Amino acid sequence: MQTQSGQAPGTAGRAVLMDSFGGPENLEVRAVLAPHAGPGQVRVRVTAAGLNPMDWFMTADADTAARFGLTLPVGFGTDYAGIIDQVGDGVSSFALGDRVFGGALSRAVADFVVVNSSGEIAANEVHHTPDGVGDRTAATVTIAGRTASAALDSVSLGPDDTILIGGAGGGVGVFAVQLARITGARVIGTGSAASADYLRDLGAEPVTYGAGLAERVRALAPDGVTAALDLHGTDTVDVARELDVPDSRICTIAAQVDGVVAANGANAVPGALEEIARLVAAGKLRVPVAATFPIEQIQAAVELQTGRHVKGKVVVDL
Repeated sequence: MQTQSGQAPGTAGRAVLMDSFGGPENLEVRAVLAPHAGPGQVRVRVTAAGLNPMDWFMTADADTAARFGLTLPVGFGTDYAGIIDQVGDGVSSFALGDRVFGGALSRAVADFVVVNSSGEIAANEVHHTPDGVGDRTAATVTIAGRTASAALDSVSLGPDDTILIGGAGGGVGVFAVQLARITGARVIGTGSAASADYLRDLGAEPVTYGAGLAERVRALAPDGVTAALDLHGTDTVDVARELDVPDSRICTIAAQVDGVVAANGANAVPGALEEIARLVAAGKLRVPVAATFPIEQIQAAVELQTGRHVKGKVVVDL
């Protein structure tokens, strides 16, 4: 096993932990011993961790946590970026000092994470960070980027399409709008009236959500809407059906609706994450970071993120 100079096997670090499931008030920063990289694994010195709704959803109660295999005490956060500081036996695709990003399910907000080098298991993975992509940006990509990619793949989008994206200004929406535009599709994105300029900047035509949405969309797209993503619940599904979008071209990520595909990051095709990272590096896809917090302010960071009104991503610095 290779270890970065200055990093002894018994290195101490910080990690955000919960002794009981619930809200942000249960999150605590604690001193812990850093984990060790075993065969086929690497250890990452985390520099930034991006937050996602699934982070607090998974740890909100015992029943939900059990569905994800989580037990107490439990860590927090999944998306991370940093630098490899320990390489386990049998690893040839990564080296000490490599800049990387990826997922570590409910344990990313910590100074050190150990992940599989093969990248075969979603949320236990590592990928090379392309040159030109900062760690804060790289730390936002894994969950939201992969989810957006899977959702768009499920509706087979192309340049002749007009897609309605519900919740277009959220963490997944940031990726979904831009990836949809890259296919050549026209994008209509729902949001609050205050988010209109933000959605336009991403490449979407904004429309205010709420009562009367179908009529507003018809006015924007008199020739019809051909596909839809609901990134928040089921309201956009209902409107899409009202607009005669077939169920086969509607996708949800946060709810189950009979007849409609439900996508998540695990459904993304191999290489989707690397392609998104390449698009970011090439300047063809950007990730707005709405706010950053030091790890000591993890409760405030999660409170902001759980409010679901933040435009872009929330990142924790380590």
